[in-house]
Amino acid sequence: MRAAGLVARGVVLVCAVQLAGCAGGLPPRDGPSNGAIGSGGADAPRTIATGLEAPWSIAFHGEIALISERDSGRILEVVNGGSGDDGTPRSGAVREVGTVPGVAAQGEGGLLGIAVREGQLYTFLSATDENRIVRFPVTGDAGGLGLGDPETVLAGIPVAAVHNGGRIAFGPDGMLYATTGDGGVPQRAQDPASLAGKILRMTPDGGVPGDNPFAGSPVYTLGHRNPQGIAWAEDGTMYASEFGQNTWDELNLIEAGQNYGWPEAEGIAGVPGFVDPVQQWAPAEASPSGIAIQGGAISIANLRGERLRSVPLADPGATAVERFAGELGRLRDAVAAPDGSLWILTNNTDGRGDPGPGDDRLLAVEPGSPPSAG
Repeated sequence: MRAAGLVARGVVLVCAVQLAGCAGGLPPRDGPSNGAIGSGGADAPRTIATGLEAPWSIAFHGEIALISERDSGRILEVVNGGSGDDGTPRSGAVREVGTVPGVAAQGEGGLLGIAVREGQLYTFLSATDENRIVRFPVTGDAGGLGLGDPETVLAGIPVAAVHNGGRIAFGPDGMLYATTGDGGVPQRAQDPASLAGKILRMTPDGGVPGDNPFAGSPVYTLGHRNPQGIAWAEDGTMYASEFGQNTWDELNLIEAGQNYGWPEAEGIAGVPGFVDPVQQWAPAEASPSGIAIQGGAISIANLRGERLRSVPLADPGATAVERFAGELGRLRDAVAAPDGSLWILTNNTDGRGDPGPGDDRLLAVEPGSPPSAG
């Protein structure tokens, strides 16, 4: 796999030591803003990298951040970051680790979720005739990572221009979980023989764990339309975010073998045999994608809603705290970083956003609720 040098498109950290006052926040986006960005307040985001192109997912190889780009199929490495002796963020860049072969970007498909385990990079990608999960050995050291030969972990997931799901993550049980969308064919979500509209659970090699709820099948839960976020609390409780159709987007508590209702139910419907979400939001205010659990809260990156939501773990049905509404644009992913901060990806260059200066960006914020939320 080719490993290129520093990307020559000006993808740089903007909080350089020599730029006085930058570390506190960002220049505002074009359009309305309440002034929180760039205000230097305690809850202001810190910029890690700019100039990304339709980024989709963040994963950490040790303390090294890796980013996937949906349309280019590239894996990027954040280099020369961190902080100086005085704690000020250093300038730096991202570099191309490699381009994932076989990616056929169309619509919402392309290079989607990534995860890392024991020196292997796992990728969820859309090819011309299927979605599949492929892993690569990560070679080299920080500032010079590369990708080894690909190995298919799971193939045959239905692909479409919309509703591909695409988030992957390793659970506390060491198993690999993947979200899949219905691919625009809603009844697939209710078909236990289809890999579409599901949350899948498999071994790191792609095998079916013996304790899966459906014998011989990687299907873990069914009845999903387009889930794009998964995360676990410290006690092992699993949550997933999901795009609804026209009425309700969802945050679900995930339990093995359960049916989450799509297309027979959307949102809190109270239909026997289906599990209702713990939270629901109108799509115009949500479109939830990546989620992270940190600091006693479930942080949810929202696309159409252009905000970061923090749902209290102690009471997942309670009113969520909304942060950065309308300030950063579309948000695609949220992950817990090794330094204790929460990293988020904007997604304004994916063809549905309104790119502002420096978009797309990798940002760091405080986890959970902002200090003023009490």
